[in-house]
Amino acid sequence: MPKPQLDIPQQAFREYDIRGIAGKEITVDLAYRLGHAFAGMLPANEKGRVVVGRDVRLSGPELQQAVIHGLTDAGRDVLDIGMVPSPLAYFAVFQTNAAGCVVITASHNPAKYNGFKLMRGKQSLHGDEIQQLMHCMQQDFEEKKAAKPGHVRQQDICRPYHEYVLADIQLKRPLKVVIDAGNGPSGIIAAPLYRDLCPGKPCEVIELFCEPDGRFPNHHPDPTVEENLQALKASVLEHKADIGIAFDGDGDRIGVVDERGEVIWGDMLLILLARELLLAYPGATVISEAKSSRHLYADIEKNGGTGVMWRTGHSPIKAKMKETGALLAGEMSGHFFFADRYFGFDDATYAGARLMQLLAAQDKPLSKLLTDIPEFFVTPEIRLDCAEERKFDLVEDAKAFFSAQGHSIIDVDGMRLEFDDAWGLLRASNTQPALVLRCEAGSQKRLNEVIALLEDWLAAQPE
Repeated sequence: MPKPQLDIPQQAFREYDIRGIAGKEITVDLAYRLGHAFAGMLPANEKGRVVVGRDVRLSGPELQQAVIHGLTDAGRDVLDIGMVPSPLAYFAVFQTNAAGCVVITASHNPAKYNGFKLMRGKQSLHGDEIQQLMHCMQQDFEEKKAAKPGHVRQQDICRPYHEYVLADIQLKRPLKVVIDAGNGPSGIIAAPLYRDLCPGKPCEVIELFCEPDGRFPNHHPDPTVEENLQALKASVLEHKADIGIAFDGDGDRIGVVDERGEVIWGDMLLILLARELLLAYPGATVISEAKSSRHLYADIEKNGGTGVMWRTGHSPIKAKMKETGALLAGEMSGHFFFADRYFGFDDATYAGARLMQLLAAQDKPLSKLLTDIPEFFVTPEIRLDCAEERKFDLVEDAKAFFSAQGHSIIDVDGMRLEFDDAWGLLRASNTQPALVLRCEAGSQKRLNEVIALLEDWLAAQPE
């Protein structure tokens, strides 16, 4: 009998992952069908296992088992790595030459959500490929079980990861670091690793919320929201730590505070990482996004590199790195991608270790490493609720309006209005029904003018 057509929550199939409310949109039936359909998207001659892992969410275990069931029914062997940060699933793909991976996660979304991130081979599934997966899942199909079902093998990937990073990164001096895992899976990986980074003398690691808990009882696991960094800031000051590092809900994004308890946002962190990279690889390409500061791109050029502004999102960034041969990329949201000594995917634990290595090589505190950047004024990432079916059209309308007014526009991702002394960005979020605004200027007065220009236009638009 053909299996009944599955009611697919199309809004959950986004640009570079799948996310929705667990039990309502992300169901066990959907997870099974996803595993079965994903198996069909792999090359017929591909003999490698599919890595399957999950984050800490309470719905994760049953969704993981459903994905595994779908894969094995389709004849695919599975490597079950249990509860880990998403980057360790990517690491397992590279280390074991796997066919790909499925990670059950909703990243930094609230606890009631869950979803999936996927790799086919060593490339993230995104864009049209995710829509193709959805199409395969929507089809009525006879639930054919392979003549030989796949085999499941469990493996601890944490120890090989620990040893790999230690072989790559060693500190010149021990640091005192506070880490906030937000009750996600990163704490159980990062804390022992960071202690071991300095040969002969362990680093001191103060742990906050490192006990995995899918309810996220202490704060929302999103380090790009300053409110979520309050405990980290306080602990850094209390312990007189050198650096504070926060992780998001599945461990692919990082937030950082300096020894004064001040946040260093993603584009400024990328300046530090790019400077270090360009000493070793003169002329290297570094990629960031439309939300990043003008000072980032200027600093990359000043230090002999090539800065590329590209679309937001871990999958588009990784694809652009492959296209350009870039050795480093980073986003405001805390995704950092290293391809000089690493595999080119976003890994917050690894990024934190690289920052610690950079800092330990200096004879001054973290707060003093960016004092040569001119003073500027910038908004945080402002998110405005906007219906999914309207947000992209609204950005296109803005482009048409401001172009007709004679404004200079960068349209690589939404609309970035460029002025001699400022810029203002309006783009549609790929992960939620929202518009994203960010503006930067040389003075608060000018910043307010650019914000008002965009907000006044939005306010004038019909509902």
